[in-house]
Amino acid sequence: MNKEEEYLKIARLIASEFNLSISDENRKKLYDWLNESAENRDIYNEIKRDGWYQSMLDSNNEYEIQEGWNKLNSRIKSKSKVVKLLPSIWKYAAAVVVVFGLGYYFKDYVFNQSVEDDVIPAIVDTNEIVPGTDKATLTLEDGSQIALEKGASFQTSNAKSNGEQIIYDAGDGSSKELVYNYLTIPRGGQYYIVLSDGTKVWLNSESQLKYPVAFIDNIPREVELVYGEAYFDVSPSLQHKGAKFKVLNKSQEVEVLGTEFNIKAYSDETNVYTTLVEGKVAVDFNGKKQNLLPGHQSNLDLKNNEVSVSKVDVNVVVAWKNGIFSFRGKSLKDIMKVISRWYDVDIVFENKELEQLKFKGVLDKRQSIEEILSIMKSTTINNYEIKDKTIILK
Repeated sequence: MNKEEEYLKIARLIASEFNLSISDENRKKLYDWLNESAENRDIYNEIKRDGWYQSMLDSNNEYEIQEGWNKLNSRIKSKSKVVKLLPSIWKYAAAVVVVFGLGYYFKDYVFNQSVEDDVIPAIVDTNEIVPGTDKATLTLEDGSQIALEKGASFQTSNAKSNGEQIIYDAGDGSSKELVYNYLTIPRGGQYYIVLSDGTKVWLNSESQLKYPVAFIDNIPREVELVYGEAYFDVSPSLQHKGAKFKVLNKSQEVEVLGTEFNIKAYSDETNVYTTLVEGKVAVDFNGKKQNLLPGHQSNLDLKNNEVSVSKVDVNVVVAWKNGIFSFRGKSLKDIMKVISRWYDVDIVFENKELEQLKFKGVLDKRQSIEEILSIMKSTTINNYEIKDKTIILK
């Protein structure tokens, strides 16, 4: 595939995503492209941040589209080397959008609140708020704690860490007693761990996992997601003499036969979400078991103790572990919970009406908080202020 064909293909995906008409299959292709490189995410976010595409969508005049692009390109061409790709991408994106005839549909659906050109500029304190990074606290069986972070290597008789991940030695099942470690991820952190059975776990911000240093033969392999969010890629039972894998939580138990799934169970939220990517799991709540199919999610409502199951786009649910925020029709209140954990900030809604507004977009988790808020300001919020580590939405 030559560059021209590649640009046209990506332009179609982006245009359909902006149009809210993208299929699950094409959304996965778009996310795969975004995952390929930071440059691809920069391209996507630069376009969305500037807001030029809105005027493009409002016009069916090819001359006006090109003029709009020329003005945009003159403003951003010095920002980054990756913007050199933008003219080619958007030459085709513009054509695709005209063919789709989006008109005001996108504007009316996505832009929940208008933004005036003369709005008061955002107030930003000089205190730096940085994106999250790989860091965790490891609590050993004797209660001692080890800080795991980039540049700080650590090793025990059964585990080693380069500061960005921790890997436990493959167990042979000969252990006679279960010995537990805890891995605690703070706000503004994330971490990757490989358990002794080969199970891989990605832990999101503000999460804690309790797990055995080594598993024992002939008994189920059990770990506990004490709180937070984790993605599990479980080593199959067939490789461990049929021993099942279970993830315990104070609200439910998930029994696994060898699969990939995501659990979101934050202590400050009233719902526990279990999403099956592939394989087979059974979610047990108070003795009631609910089998999940791939692409489905169970929602345990802790307020009324009811469980519902629905089909979801798993790529959106697990995008966090791939370095992406994927917000698809989420309320600003829910989105800001995610932002607050990753950037370790507090959020205050000065304008309470903003809490229920919807935002849709794909953002790079490595972006600064100012870049994230700037994108939202072009679509959803009127203005914001940052004081110390508190973000005030107006």
